[in-house]
Amino acid sequence: MTDRIAEADAALRAGRLEEGVALIEAHLTDEPRSAQQLYRNFTGLLYRKAMYAKGAQWCRAGLEVYPRDTELWNVLGVCLRRTGEPEEALKALNAGLKIEPKNDGLLQNKGNVLNDLKDGPGAVAIFTQLVRKAPTNAEMQRALGRGLWRSEAFDKAEMRFRLATRLNPNLVDAWLDLSALLAETQTSDAAVAVLDEALKINPTPRLMEAKAVAIRRGQKLRQAEAYLQEVLEAHPDEAWAHYQLGGVLSDIDRPRANIHLRRAVEMKPDDLDYRMALVESLVRSRHGDEAAHLDDAYAELKAARAVGALAGPAQLKVASEVLSRVADFAGLDEVCDFKETGRLWAEQGRHTALLSQLSRVKTPEDRDELIHQHRAWGEFVQERVKRYPLRRPKTPRPDNGKIRIGIMSSDLRMHPVAYFSLPLFENIPRDRFELYCYSYYQGQEDSLQKRITELVDVFRWEQEISDFDAAQMICDDQLDMLIELGGSTHMNKINVMAWKAAPLQASWLGYPHSSGLDSIDYLILDPYLVPPRRELLIEKPLLMPSSWIAMGELAFPERTMAAEPPVVANGYVTFGTANNPYKYSRAMVAEWAKVTAAVPGSRFMFVRPEGGTAAFRDNISAIFEAEGVSRDRLRFEAVRGAHMPFYNEMDISLDTFPQTGGTTTCESLWMGVPVVTLVGPGLFERLSCSILGNAGLHDLCTGDLDGYQDAAVRLAGDVERLRKLRRELRPTLKASRLGQTKAFAADFYRMLEAAVVSHRAAEQAPSPVLA
Repeated sequence: MTDRIAEADAALRAGRLEEGVALIEAHLTDEPRSAQQLYRNFTGLLYRKAMYAKGAQWCRAGLEVYPRDTELWNVLGVCLRRTGEPEEALKALNAGLKIEPKNDGLLQNKGNVLNDLKDGPGAVAIFTQLVRKAPTNAEMQRALGRGLWRSEAFDKAEMRFRLATRLNPNLVDAWLDLSALLAETQTSDAAVAVLDEALKINPTPRLMEAKAVAIRRGQKLRQAEAYLQEVLEAHPDEAWAHYQLGGVLSDIDRPRANIHLRRAVEMKPDDLDYRMALVESLVRSRHGDEAAHLDDAYAELKAARAVGALAGPAQLKVASEVLSRVADFAGLDEVCDFKETGRLWAEQGRHTALLSQLSRVKTPEDRDELIHQHRAWGEFVQERVKRYPLRRPKTPRPDNGKIRIGIMSSDLRMHPVAYFSLPLFENIPRDRFELYCYSYYQGQEDSLQKRITELVDVFRWEQEISDFDAAQMICDDQLDMLIELGGSTHMNKINVMAWKAAPLQASWLGYPHSSGLDSIDYLILDPYLVPPRRELLIEKPLLMPSSWIAMGELAFPERTMAAEPPVVANGYVTFGTANNPYKYSRAMVAEWAKVTAAVPGSRFMFVRPEGGTAAFRDNISAIFEAEGVSRDRLRFEAVRGAHMPFYNEMDISLDTFPQTGGTTTCESLWMGVPVVTLVGPGLFERLSCSILGNAGLHDLCTGDLDGYQDAAVRLAGDVERLRKLRRELRPTLKASRLGQTKAFAADFYRMLEAAVVSHRAAEQAPSPVLA
């Protein structure tokens, strides 16, 4: 043994790991043909110390010298598995098995990698062989159970996991696997029961946390909160408990959620999951100083990225939300690739993340890619729900001659979705229709929810219900058609639609794109909204004759409106927007800047809570300045929910693109402020076109960027038209289908009736008989 190896040995015995490793590396670099056992010992040490990348490096170096050393091939395989390279790990383990086909260690590690790769049958073949040799080995039984799970042999997998827990009651991983299997194939209650059994034997933090997660996944937030509070009373310094409680509270008490998530980060500052959970909660905090919360979220995101590279769909989704809100487009492009990240979100069931993709579409290929991503998400969900079939009612409901329609949304409260749908509830043709509503809203009942409850036949409000149980509840009501309004927005349950709980299903209002589920038959649109290319819709269009929405009086009351456009008093034109920054892109903001630059002396006003953050103001100002618009021509009004009066200080609203406004376009027109929009091929690029078309403002719907700029500049130079529109837009809207709520409702119910009657006729038609 050389002096350097002796020094390394002394350093390691003294606990100076880095020094010892550096000394051995220096020795092996100088003397690559060192003893085989030194390579074995060193790579084994690196693996045990979780230095996996370095372990793989020195395994490869050793194999250059000793290519038939199966122990080095084995350690290389497990190191590569730990660095997230399962395919490379498999190659290494197969290379070892080629030398020594019956090596149990290599076989076991290969089986583990196959389980990671979700190759259930491959893992089962290996672990069946190993279990025969060691039937009392609990870890082998557990690994076989994992392979059977991957093979969808759920009963057999459960049997193996239960056997593993009997063979070794202290094998926590077996209890965790068993509870996860039961949560997936049975109920969260079954998973919790197993964890309670495990906790009697092993009161460990991992099992406690798993129990909290299982309760939460069963949508029993209050029960999860009570359990975690109990844990923290006994163990106040458990970071995981603060983290989990923060997650539970995020839906019901955001200020408390932030306190617990901050505490978790303080206790474990290097845990990326904890940091990103805090970032997510801060960016969604609407209480107190919203701009300050957003500033904190942006700062915490930078700190999280300093801890480590963001990984996984959830962390990338949160990062995209923060970066979009502060208009950090360079950061967004760095973190989230449109195609790669979008597919990751879709394939992992992250539908909410796909909404952020709409603003990033640039080409026809991107639009097709967006359809692909939504279909991939739909396939993911539909495959999962096959495991849990609904119990279909055996007896049809009594025929009272009425069509039973279900409306599913957690936004049937003081929310834009309810404002636009209220005309349907106020004008139900009770001689022909019954209306059932389904909400999973986690907050308190407000006056509008109470009003809707009183208007409809049945209002089912279930705050703690799983997707399956929600689908079963709807199925039991025996609807003729179910319409979902929320898409995947907060607290809505788009996954419920995958069970096809009603014979006809449709989407309307809440999500400006096909959701991706084949189980949704229709997308309710109007002639303006239908894409020129049918391939850009997954569902069949169910068409309203003129407008797909109506502007109910609750959303659009008789607000005070300026008698004149502000240009008359100011002497300069004020462009502006109240649209959400998730619809922004660098190119779009640059186009706004070009329009502003083309109108001498004009200003641009952002009416958004994000305007209170320095990052948003700096990023937006930099883009405007690059187009020749100085910062002093920009105005930021940091408001939420109190934005309507600012339209009295705006002459022209410039629409976002490719994803256009909807609610904001209606609001702008209602306040007498015209909107210039860019119309594209996709549904999400045509929302404002529908509203402007129904208001008779076809000339403000443009087809390219030159037309967009020309229309805005031309309108800015026509003060008399701006004055005329200020006076006439609101009366025009009232007289159009947008303002005729009773006529709109009548059109809507006639459309539904025709769809249901047609479906019934098709169902009752005799099957064709071959001659």
